[in-house]
Amino acid sequence: MARQKARARAMRPKKRIVFPEGNDPRISAAAERLAKEELVEPVLIGKGFGQVPAGVRFIEPDASGKLAAYSRIYYERRRSKGITEVEAAAIARRPLYFAALMVAANDADGFVGGAVNTTAETVRAALHAVGPAPEVKTVSSVFLMAVENPAHGSNGLLLFADCAVVIEPAPVELAEIAIATARSTRTLLETEPIVALLSYSTKGSGKGKRIDQVVEALRIVRERAPELRIDGELQADAALVEAVSRSKARGSTVGGRANTLIFPDLMSANIAYKLVERLGGAAAIGPFLQGLRKPANDLSRGCSEEDVYHVAVMTALQAEG
Repeated sequence: MARQKARARAMRPKKRIVFPEGNDPRISAAAERLAKEELVEPVLIGKGFGQVPAGVRFIEPDASGKLAAYSRIYYERRRSKGITEVEAAAIARRPLYFAALMVAANDADGFVGGAVNTTAETVRAALHAVGPAPEVKTVSSVFLMAVENPAHGSNGLLLFADCAVVIEPAPVELAEIAIATARSTRTLLETEPIVALLSYSTKGSGKGKRIDQVVEALRIVRERAPELRIDGELQADAALVEAVSRSKARGSTVGGRANTLIFPDLMSANIAYKLVERLGGAAAIGPFLQGLRKPANDLSRGCSEEDVYHVAVMTALQAEG
């Protein structure tokens, strides 16, 4: 249901999505399908392409007339870090950076990488070429989880953050992740976010430094985004199950209703999403990067053609939002 809804929404404005790993057969197959279904305009970056499917554009960086302009963009963004013009030109030729620079130059609406490159490489290219959105200091990630029980989240749809980028967020970073993920909930789920800051404690039932950090993050969010419906610290059962919330978090406007789950660190978030996916039978779509000027998303290197397809559709929705 989540994927069908996303697909229908992506058809509204067709976005140009660039794939830096265009020679990978999973990427080319997904791009052909996306073009055939008229969901996005796929652009594949690579070398030595064979037959070109209808609706799919292929670019070899070395042969592109935009290479000099992209090199200049990268140089201007990284010159303060000691990058020379010669180094910028060499980096801009790399497919991952060429794709990110297409987005930075507004020649594409978003990019999807990571089928071959690591998450660290993909995120680095996005940060260096696309860059954070104005006033954003913490770039993070989010997974869209579709669970079988529609009583959880928004008809079975929930967002989990941060599962891939920020390892041990400080309170201010955790607050920024929560605010960014709430924005993603509005964009991806088209519903108002109900945000739970998760912990091993609910409303003072436990003590410790990690709990204090969650409580401080809640204070920061309420100061920066007072309109946001958010609560913490909450255990996962109190955030998701109303009967438990009535016992543990009486009076909470979030308890038992959360559709946006913010984990205290990457370790707990990554473990949780994989357990929900593998043991709970949920569909895990993502990760999607948050806090960039324009969408740039990471795939798992073990991704399937289907995964590429769905991440591209969601990237188009991010570009719309």
